[in-house]
Amino acid sequence: MIQVIKIGGGILENEASREMFLRQFAAVEGPKVLVHGGGRLATTMAERLGVKTQMIDGRRVTDKETLDIVTMVYGGLVNKQVVTLLHTMGVNAIGLTGADGGWMKSVKRPIKNGIDYGYVGDVIEVNGAHLHRLLDNGLTPVIAPITYSAEGLLLNTNADTVASQTAIAMAEAMRREGDEARGNVQLTFCFEKAGVLSNPDDESSLIARITPDSYTQLKADGIISGGMIPKIDNAFAALQEGVQTVRITHASNILGGTIIELI
Repeated sequence: MIQVIKIGGGILENEASREMFLRQFAAVEGPKVLVHGGGRLATTMAERLGVKTQMIDGRRVTDKETLDIVTMVYGGLVNKQVVTLLHTMGVNAIGLTGADGGWMKSVKRPIKNGIDYGYVGDVIEVNGAHLHRLLDNGLTPVIAPITYSAEGLLLNTNADTVASQTAIAMAEAMRREGDEARGNVQLTFCFEKAGVLSNPDDESSLIARITPDSYTQLKADGIISGGMIPKIDNAFAALQEGVQTVRITHASNILGGTIIELI
């Protein structure tokens, strides 16, 4: 099994929680890929540099100054901190963005309904064979959510989407090579909560399983809303494209949390 694990920036900005999560990640057996965020750290850096952060529906508007900041923070500071710590834990990690090796290409998001997100990328092409070769050579990719365009632009890309597209690409690469055992890909979204909760303030209100039917009802009832919707949408997209299992869970419990299922 190949594990694709995404960790949110809220965990990484705190030294104690970051080390706790990375030790769990280091203990995961077999080939694995880590995708990380870093939005809060990017916001902090923008404040220090006097650059205003603008958000629309929880999405960062990325002008040229902001693009420079997120590239420095995601692809530089956060990525190299994580890679360095993983090496101290015995993981042969290598830091990447989507531009490295040209493995994740995007298009600049078009203006829609009068909203211009700036230098934000929507993924159109992923070369899972590149990551496959890294895994075969004993390396563990650590991926920052910066992609690139055919025009040579760097683009800020949603980290959940990068994780989902990475898992899909890995599953496709394994199937093309007829390696069914390694085509078994599990995607895990780790963050600060126990999983998907019916009450965001009650960690014991975990929803153990979500199917398309229950998801529709949970959204209609307002139990699932906001930033959890794109996370679950990405989960279902991955399952529909051949990823075997998707979890949403706390960073301290990689194998727990909520299981997303198609049945």
